[in-house]
Amino acid sequence: MKIMPYTSAEANHFDGDEMKGVTGRVVIGRADCAERFCMRVFELASGGFTPKHAHDWEHEIFVHSGEGAVFNGGEWVGVSSGTILFIPPNEVHQMKNAGEAPFVFACLIPSGPPEI
Repeated sequence: MKIMPYTSAEANHFDGDEMKGVTGRVVIGRADCAERFCMRVFELASGGFTPKHAHDWEHEIFVHSGEGAVFNGGEWVGVSSGTILFIPPNEVHQMKNAGEAPFVFACLIPSGPPEI
């Protein structure tokens, strides 16, 4: 069993043209012998965003804290603490921080794709 604060996992920082102000952590993954899923936690700084992208796998997201928006079907939809999202395979999506405080969410993906 693994029990720890998510902030204890290694932080990977991304800041560029396609992705800004993003910190990603693999909190449960291959290193933990997780065979079916990978759990990641992302923190988006004020003004931060993930890349607009699509991929062959689904993922599930739980918004932990902050205010954000998700690109869905050509428009931005507001999300906040307690919101869940299911993103089917091959659906174009993007997340952004819509507030001043960090926007924090957990994201599950299947094993196989890159973990971070």
